[in-house]
Amino acid sequence: MIQTDCVITIDGPAGSGKSTVSRDVARDLEFVYLDTGAMYRAVALAAQRHGVDESNGPGLGALCREMDLVFRVEGEMNRLFLQGEEVTTAIRTPEMDMRSSAVSAVGEVRDAMTQLQRRLAIRAGGVVAEGRDMGTVVFPDAAHKFFLTASRAQRANRRYTERIERGETVVLEQVEEELARRDRQDESRLLAPLRPAEDALVIDTTGLTKAEVVSRILRIIRGENGS
Repeated sequence: MIQTDCVITIDGPAGSGKSTVSRDVARDLEFVYLDTGAMYRAVALAAQRHGVDESNGPGLGALCREMDLVFRVEGEMNRLFLQGEEVTTAIRTPEMDMRSSAVSAVGEVRDAMTQLQRRLAIRAGGVVAEGRDMGTVVFPDAAHKFFLTASRAQRANRRYTERIERGETVVLEQVEEELARRDRQDESRLLAPLRPAEDALVIDTTGLTKAEVVSRILRIIRGENGS
């Protein structure tokens, strides 16, 4: 059984800052950081490599059940290994971004990943789960739920900066268009659409630094004045 008082969920759209914030919150609390978005990206990568179509629910479900996923935190990096191979960089491409959104809308994938995420939380003891449906579906009884958002311009600029730092050649307008397409896909899917849990605290990170968002979340978790 999951100890829900040891589960913190941080959901939100791409570029909202949830990954860096979740990692820092987990570090400060000495909890495990569960990057569920990376898990769906790994499914998308495995499907591409094995030639499993995104509409093949049974095939994707079988693929998920055979996957060996391991996270290793090294400094500021949360490294992901798939079948023993590090795929941290391979899953962070625009193609995997869209493919992961597609496979995450497949029921068999959702079921398999939800069970895996819950098992990881049980083993971890204390976990900060970051994703798009952590507070609504995977951990509905979590002790604390947060939903981060930001203006699309702010989110696009963050993604643009990340990709430039990775050495990609990209223009800001292209990033914003891809972000808008991903938003529509995530928000309109029938299965676990992107939305805040009813009892989640929504934090608009536009204009805020990572440290400011982390500090606010930690104050709330610790029972201090988080306003």
